Amino acid sequence: MTTVDPNFAETEDREARRARLFTRINAADKWFQVLGFSWLTPVLKAAAGDNPAAQMKEIWRLLAVPVIAIVAFLMLWGVLAPKVQTSLGAVPGPAQVWAEAVNLHQDAQAKSESKAKFEAQVAQLNERRIAQGQEPVARAYTGAPTYYQQIWTSIQTVFFGFLIATVVAVPLGIAAGLSPIANAALNPLIQIFKPVSPLAWLPIVTMIVSALAASNDGLLPKSFVISAVTVTLCSLWPTLINTALGVASIDKDLVNVSKVLKMNTWTKITKLVLPSALPLIFTGLRLSLGVGWMVLIAAEMLAQNPGLGKFVWDEFQNGSSSSLARIMVAVLTIGVIGFLLDRVMYALQSLFTFTNTR
Repeated sequence: MTTVDPNFAETEDREARRARLFTRINAADKWFQVLGFSWLTPVLKAAAGDNPAAQMKEIWRLLAVPVIAIVAFLMLWGVLAPKVQTSLGAVPGPAQVWAEAVNLHQDAQAKSESKAKFEAQVAQLNERRIAQGQEPVARAYTGAPTYYQQIWTSIQTVFFGFLIATVVAVPLGIAAGLSPIANAALNPLIQIFKPVSPLAWLPIVTMIVSALAASNDGLLPKSFVISAVTVTLCSLWPTLINTALGVASIDKDLVNVSKVLKMNTWTKITKLVLPSALPLIFTGLRLSLGVGWMVLIAAEMLAQNPGLGKFVWDEFQNGSSSSLARIMVAVLTIGVIGFLLDRVMYALQSLFTFTNTR
């Protein structure tokens, strides 16, 4: 009778567990890249004993080098900032900007508490009025929006404008990619309007929206619509161009197969065109969202519409000793949100496409 060496069986089981662990790490690596945490993969592999020397090189490249670069930037900023004098005083360094970020957070908390107190008082007043047989009153809180509310307003606006741009650009891009006639018709319009600055669109959009909506009684505030439409007009071009390119680049053999199978237009688009063109479509969407975010801040500053752009302009006009630091907080916030928006589109691209092209 053949006996199995217990040590051999234990070694085999350990190797199987190790292989499963590395499979999970490799599967998670895709999402680490999406989230910007690609350095976690070599850390986990090194901890699991997979060639620590090689993994340390990856950790150095993916984690240590970026951290050193950020620290060097902060140190250089801290050294040079006090040497630059402006009408509002010296340029604030990292410490002053961080302190102002904390102040904005505390101010947001105080405003939220003030709003909650006001709403509680209105609720108590209405309870008394109802008990006395009177009609309740409707009183809205009129305090200034918090920093976080302004951030949320900008995010809502850019996504609304981006969605409109997507709904317009993707069908037009598909038409331009499938039909030479449609491409010939759209191409001059793209070449003319693509370079137009948002600052040129804004007055036109403002006048048209103001003419169509005489008051703010509609479903959406006028200022919100103006900013969103401006974002749409400036951000739809990358999606349109990349969609047309993706559709036009479909393998001709696949097109011939669709003809042999006598697919109708809708089936051809949904089963053949879109799956093949998705990588380039998502590239266009990522570019469009980035353009839209930059355009929005400029539009909010110029039109004084609610959002981060207005916050920056108000602080510039305020001219207090903390204004410059607050503007820098907003600049960093804009950059971080822009990065996160790109990560969101990257995650969607990873879910719906099967290409390594990013």
